[in-house]
Parts: sequence; structure tokens; C-alpha cells
Amino acid sequence: MTDFLLELRSEEIPARMQAKARDDLSKLFTAELAKAGIATSAIVTYATPRRLTLIARDLPLETAAVSEETKGPKTSAPPQALEGFLRKTGLTREQLVDRNGTLFAVTEKPGRATAAVLAEAIPAIVRAFPWPKSMRWGDASASTESLRWVRPLQGIVALLGEEIVPFEIAGIASGAATLGHRFHHPYQITIGGAHDYVEKLRACHVIVDHDERATLIRDHAREAAMQAGLELIEDEGLVAENAGLTEWPIPLLGQFDPAFLDVPPEVIQLTARVNQKYFVCRDADGKLANAFVCTANIAAHDGGAKIVEGNRKVLAARLSDAKFFYDTDLKVPLEEQAEKLSKIVFHEKLGTLADKVDRVAKLARWLVEEGIVTSAPSPLWGEGWGEGLPSSATPGTAPHPNPLPAGEREQLATHAERAARLAKADLVTGMVGEFPELQGLMGGYYAAAQGEHPAVATAIRDHYKPVGQGDDVPTDPVTVAVSLADKLDTLFSFFSVGLYPTGSKDPFALRRAMLGVIATILKSKLRFPFTKIARTQYNLPDRPLAWFLDFLDERLKVQQREAGVRHDLIDAVFALGGEDDLVRLLARVHALQAFVITEDGANLLAGYKRAANILKKEAPSAPSPPRGEGRGEGLPSSAAPGTAPHPDPLPAGEREQETLSYTPEPAETALMTALDSAEPRATAAIAREDFAAAMAALASLRAPIDAFFDSVIVNDSDPAKRSARLALLERVRAAVHNVADFSKIEG
Repeated sequence: MTDFLLELRSEEIPARMQAKARDDLSKLFTAELAKAGIATSAIVTYATPRRLTLIARDLPLETAAVSEETKGPKTSAPPQALEGFLRKTGLTREQLVDRNGTLFAVTEKPGRATAAVLAEAIPAIVRAFPWPKSMRWGDASASTESLRWVRPLQGIVALLGEEIVPFEIAGIASGAATLGHRFHHPYQITIGGAHDYVEKLRACHVIVDHDERATLIRDHAREAAMQAGLELIEDEGLVAENAGLTEWPIPLLGQFDPAFLDVPPEVIQLTARVNQKYFVCRDADGKLANAFVCTANIAAHDGGAKIVEGNRKVLAARLSDAKFFYDTDLKVPLEEQAEKLSKIVFHEKLGTLADKVDRVAKLARWLVEEGIVTSAPSPLWGEGWGEGLPSSATPGTAPHPNPLPAGEREQLATHAERAARLAKADLVTGMVGEFPELQGLMGGYYAAAQGEHPAVATAIRDHYKPVGQGDDVPTDPVTVAVSLADKLDTLFSFFSVGLYPTGSKDPFALRRAMLGVIATILKSKLRFPFTKIARTQYNLPDRPLAWFLDFLDERLKVQQREAGVRHDLIDAVFALGGEDDLVRLLARVHALQAFVITEDGANLLAGYKRAANILKKEAPSAPSPPRGEGRGEGLPSSAAPGTAPHPDPLPAGEREQETLSYTPEPAETALMTALDSAEPRATAAIAREDFAAAMAALASLRAPIDAFFDSVIVNDSDPAKRSARLALLERVRAAVHNVADFSKIEG
């Protein structure tokens, strides 16, 4: 057993491609060797800007001999069948083996030298390598059949043990020689094998391990900042990029003109990071310092002084450009900038960006005027999801507990509309044109500098948030109103013209927008009427609304997965129909999740499913599915959100007046009595949004249901008994459906 070393040396490989190239090389190599029946105990890959390397451990020197057999026709088969089999295998009749009247072709394949296998495999790997971008070079590039590689390939090291594996790719012969560092050791090095490759290159100022280079950059950059009395602003992406740009990294600290600190710190950091790959630092007060850390690829004799000075000049030029953009943008009021949005198409079916801004501004104001967004977002009453509900409150509704006085609400609505009308204005500024990543942020800076109210400037700055998992979720009411209005307008607008996410395709980032909406609503515990907004503000028809609510359901399950909320329980509550208040929905889901893991909950679920199965089998036409299966289709405007009455309820008092034509069994009577008690208690608890109490009311049905199934025959031969008992089971199902559709619950 021996090790194999492969190094593919080229001109500079882009840093962003190196990690995937290592994975691809490992996968392709493993696949090629598997074809020859060769396995390796381990594969290690390395990448630097100039080389892609693989070391395969413990390869055999030869492949094992293989005996292959192919089943043929019966000995009694017609001559034509035998002739066809002989042509296929290339054998004669005498070479076939007869086993119990069936002919077999047995072929012995001798083992091959592993070096020969590798000599065929490596060229195939190189020619099939899936670089995101590749190129041809030299005279051969005139032919489309010439080799493509990420950058011109210059050398190949291929050693099995200490022996060269001979092959040639595009005129480049494999060997044992490579080059060291471009400046410190630009000479040939003869590699003895996989065992000395890493250390020989280290001696020639090349660290082949990306992770080692990254650790060195991270640690030395921190140390350089600390020695200057500063703190490095951590940036793992920048660490990885610098590690991909250097073979012998040397972090160096420099300073720039403090006058540039008048520019917003995010602009300085982005300029340094994107354009120059520099780290920046903060001082003891947490403010951005006029210092940067660059990563050289050489250990300079002067300690890096000239390198730092050169990098300082380049950064100064970049920062001068940034300061010019900033100063120029400040001279133009955001209102004037916003007028240019009418020339930018948002979407061909949805008008210009100015049209979108107008819709967002109106929706942001409406959200405040309706009391949906207020100055004091808070949870349901008393944190107990219903405790302290005013006696005058309408069951199933949830007005904000501290409504704003009219004057304050008007002021908040005015700020929200103002922020919305200016929120997109920075898209046409010079700074955002240079750095699109700063959209929103620069608008906030410009708004503050131009005298806008602080709440307006904050809303402009943060209205895109949250833009991803882990991002800050806004809580300031003006920001919340604008952020929600912006994302909801995108969602409702695209749904209104039939443009939905499909499969893995989501060109308008609607999934991200919905997750942002959900996170913002739940953070501030807003009582949010999606259906009402869709209908009153966007005239969304039933079918797109149904799809929207399905989409909301899907994204809510994704968002809640990390919180440990079961997706089937969300489905169980959504299936009731008419529920689009996420705060109330999740309160119900949390209570349901706590309930179903108890013994009472598990047994009630089992009893419910038994009842539902009997009803499905014995009386399929009697019960109807809960209202709202279409997620919004046909939902009456007067329906109380979160309620799910049976579609064919008995007239008031009829159920109590109904008399049986037979004497019910004790367990039957006990279940009717339990339902008479549990149903009104559960209904009242749901009306005041005390879902834990609703679950407790249902829990009282567990024992009577168990006893009923133990001693009562539902499918009795007496039609009257059968009908009454099926009706009783329907009452059980309806009582449970008042809380959630238990048929959606797994288990």
C-alpha cells in the first residue's frame, strides 16, 4: 500500500472557486478509481492561488484480478440464440461453461498496475473538471477540442509512492517538480512523494493548507490591531478570501486620513472590504478607527512599510471616491431623488418603482390608522393569551390593549407614510449605485442629515430588515409599518398577477419576504389580518388569496421549525379556515403542542381518530369538512377569525331538545354529559383566547370517550341506536375541531 500525490499547478485560481474545486477533485478522483475497483483509506485536498492538490492514502500497487461471468442461453436453445451470445461475448462454443443445462461465459480479467489506472484517470479528471468559469490558452486555443482550465495549466506532479505516474495533458508531462513561492522561491523543487510535499513547500514559503493560512491571517490581524490599541472587526468571509489570495500571508496594519471618518462607517468598511480586501478596526469606544489591516503575500525586508504605504494610497483613492459620492448625494433632497423612481420599472406587470412606493406608502399609513401597528406593540392580554380580556371585547377579536389617542396615531401614520415615500429614494444615488449593498442604510443617513424626523430616518435605514436568518427584526413602530408594507406589497402584488414561487425557483425572493413578514409580526406580536388587507387594499380574488394563505402556512412551518414547533400542529390549526392571525394561531399551536404530548392528549387523539374513522366508514355523507379547506376561498366577510363552526349546525336548543327512542347505555350518557360540559367551556375559552383552558376542557372528554368505545357498539343493528351514536361521535369530532383539526396531527 502506498500514497499518491497529485498537484495541478496553474496561474492564479480565484479565491471563491478554491473550496469547491477541492471537493470536486476528491469526488472525481474517487469515482474514477472506483471504476477500476480501487479504494483509498483517506483523501486530503489542498488549494492555494497557484495549485490544486490531492493526496490519496493507502492505494494498492495493483488492482485485484476479477472473474466475470455472463449468463447465456439454455443448451437446448435454438442455434440463433447461441450464435448471438457468442458474438456478444467474443468467445467460441468450447469456451462456454455448461451448468445444469445453462451456458455461461466466464472471463478472467487480470489485475492492473495502479499506476496505469492513474495514468488514464487523471487526464479524464482534468478534462471533465467542472470549473464555474474556465479558459483556453496558447496556440491550441484555436481548437474547441483544446484543454479548458480555470487559468493556464503550467505543471503536473503525479507520484505514486516515489515513482512518477507518466502521462501527458495538452503537452504538459507529469513529473516530480513544482515551484515554490512566486517571489521567495521561484525555482523548481523536486518532490519526493506525498510524505514530504507539505513540508518541502513550507520550506519554500508556500503554506498549502487553506485552513492553516486562514488561522494565521485571523490571529496575526488581531495581534496587529491589538498592538495599536485597537480591536479588529471580525470578518470570517474576508479571512477566507485573503487565505485564497495568498500562499505566504503576512497581515500588516496601516492608517488612513482621519478626515475620511466623516463618511458613514459602513461605507468605509465596505470600500475597504470589497475593493481592497482589507480589515478595519474600532477604537476603545467602539467607533471605527482610521486603521486597516491588509494581507501581504510576501515577507518584506523592510517589515512591510512600503507595502502598507502603497495600500494606504490605493485605499485613500477609493475613500475619496466614496466621500465624493456621499457629499454629492447629500446635496440632493431625498424627495427630489424619489422623483427619478418613475423612470425605473419595478415589473412589467406591476408598473414602475414609483408606483410601488405609492402603494407601500398608502399601506403603511393604513396599518397605523387601523390600529394594527401602534407605538407600543405588546402580547395578548396578560401574557396568558386571554387573561384580562375586557368584558366588552367581541369574542374572537383582539384589539390592541393600549390604543393610541387620535393625535398620536395621526402623527405615527404621517411618519410611516413619509418614510415609505422616501425609503427607495437612495436607489438612484451615486453611493448605492457604487455599493448596492448599502441601499436603505444610505437613505437613512441622508434622511437624518437632511433633517427628517429620527423615526423616519430609522425606518428608511431598516425597512429591508430582516433580510435573512439571524438578521435584526425591527421593532420601532414606524419601521415596522414600512417594513411590513414593503414586503406585503411585493407579496400581494406578485400573487395578484399570478407570479408565485415554484419548486426551487423564486426570482422575486417572495419566500424571503414572507419569512421577514412573519418574523416582524411575531417579534412585535401584532394582530395581523392578512385576509382583510388582501381584499380591501389589493382586491385579491379568492384563488390567489387561497394560494397566498397556503404560502403563509408553508413559510410559517419553515420559520417555526427551529423553534421546535411541529409542522402538523400548524396544519391542524390552519385547516380550521379563516385563521390568519399568526399570534393567535401560534398561541393555539403552542397550547396544542403542550397538550398532545400529555397522556390525556395522546389518548384523546387516539379516540378522535377512532371516531373519525368510524364516521368516515359508516356515515361518509353526514359530516362535511371544516370550513376553509380552500385557505380563504369563499370565506364570508363576517366570519370570526379562528372559529370553525360545523357547516350544518343544529338550530339553537334543538340538540338539547332532541330525545332518544331508546334508553342509552351508561357510557353513552356519560359521554353526552361530558360533551354538554366540555363544548361550552372550550368555546368560551377560545373566544377569550385562553387556549390552554380550551385544551383542558377537551381533556375531560378523554375518559368518557375511552369508556364509550370499550362498552358501546356504534354500528348497532338497531338503526335508531346506530344513527344516534354516529351523531354523538360527530359531536365529539365537532367539539375537537373547534380547537384544531386533529385529523392533521401525526401519531
